[in-house]
Amino acid sequence: MERLIDPRAFREVLGAFASGITVVAAVGEDGRPAGLACQSFASLSLDPPLVLLCVGRSSSSWPAVRAAGRFGISILAEEQRTVCEQLGRRGGDKFQGVGWEASRHGAVHITGALATLDCALETVHEAGDHHLVTARILGLAARDGGAPLLYFRSDYATGAFA
Repeated sequence: MERLIDPRAFREVLGAFASGITVVAAVGEDGRPAGLACQSFASLSLDPPLVLLCVGRSSSSWPAVRAAGRFGISILAEEQRTVCEQLGRRGGDKFQGVGWEASRHGAVHITGALATLDCALETVHEAGDHHLVTARILGLAARDGGAPLLYFRSDYATGAFA
């Protein structure tokens, strides 16, 4: 199959779209948190309440989150860049030094996040080099104040919002 789009150009052009950054995390079978940083996240449906996210097929953390069946999505605040970097790396104890708590639904919430959602896995579809995941919202909360951590043009960014 002929590649019509240069991957570097694809990243550069799509990098012009600023996205928020989330952490997707669950309590694993061993009782410890498992999770990953995810910028491909969006609301999908109000009725029923659904969100979607895209997770790289090469993720070493996704299998544990998927197996849990329930997970949290924490929308990161601008001051949580180090949390994003830590949860975005491969291997090791990603949660060492990261504040978190388990919700009543068994989801993992990152301390200090702008908002948190408790989710139940609905569907997983293969989509190129990613999984396209839909999840039903079981609970949600947002804190007052704060600004989001953004990803823009292959770097972190922040925005001033009224």
